[in-house]
Amino acid sequence: MVDLVITVPLSVLDLAPVAKGTSAGAALQATTELARRTEELGYHRFWVAEHHNMPAIASSAPAVLLAHLAANTSTIRLGSGGVMLPNHAPLVVAEQFGTLEALHPGRIDLGIGRAPGTDQVTALALRRTMEGLSAEGFPRELADLMNYFSGEKPGQIIATPGRGEQPAVWLLGSSGFSAQLAGLLGLPFSFAHHFSSANTLPALALYRQNFRPSQWLDKPYAMVAVNAVCAETDERAEWLTGPSALSFLKLRSGRPEPLSTPDEAAAYPYSEFEREFVLQRRDGQAMGSPETVRRQLTELIERTGADELMLTTLVYDVEDRVRSYELIAEQVAGGLHRAA
Repeated sequence: MVDLVITVPLSVLDLAPVAKGTSAGAALQATTELARRTEELGYHRFWVAEHHNMPAIASSAPAVLLAHLAANTSTIRLGSGGVMLPNHAPLVVAEQFGTLEALHPGRIDLGIGRAPGTDQVTALALRRTMEGLSAEGFPRELADLMNYFSGEKPGQIIATPGRGEQPAVWLLGSSGFSAQLAGLLGLPFSFAHHFSSANTLPALALYRQNFRPSQWLDKPYAMVAVNAVCAETDERAEWLTGPSALSFLKLRSGRPEPLSTPDEAAAYPYSEFEREFVLQRRDGQAMGSPETVRRQLTELIERTGADELMLTTLVYDVEDRVRSYELIAEQVAGGLHRAA
């Protein structure tokens, strides 16, 4: 047993990745397997992310997937990382997550984002109107959602389930907007360091500077999401990260497709520009052997002052995904003990 170095809670963000040559059903089954195993290992919470029109990601319906995961686990906290509020009527979100909280009291997190999690055409197909799709409308829709849970401003509509069955609400962000709003509302905040590392420190500073104590928190609570791939050696971890790097590159260039194999990713003929793009995305992430990942995560905690880390591991095989979380729990953190 190594010395315990990572002392903050560790959690999981999963995208239900669809590997090339497999199906969405296989991806969702792998996510279920991962949720059960990370619960056994002592991870604190397990979140799934809402994305649409992306062939490599099967977590498009977080509430549905979370109901399945909750039925297949018993203690780990489960949540959305996040539900993209501009895609949905607040009442629908309140009823869905009120139902989850009613079925699994004290285990449900509602992480909320203000981006659509997709392109504007798909966002319009989800919402069917441009109203509510702008950033300016987000605070109002968030207030409506919170009121459906609390009932503080009585109206004709009562969310059932929903009123009186509020999950733990988080704001998610990759810039300063949601960070500042989370602080002003006294909500916990999760920052997307895994794809916006350059904005991490400024956003966390805004959150802490603007924080006001609330009925939910007495002091700021910041979680940082980070890409983490751990293997027995740095070389194997490097090989395993290839598919996610290639997938992100193809997504950003308008060519989304299921996750390639590590061999296919290694054989891809990167241009100089593409290789630089991939290297920039890896900045500040955690990838390597247990010793390397321990050092990288420790440095991230020291830089950010994070109260919790949320690890996301996008690799081709579920066995490698599970093994990465095992190595981090056992050899990086020296054994996890989930907070009560």
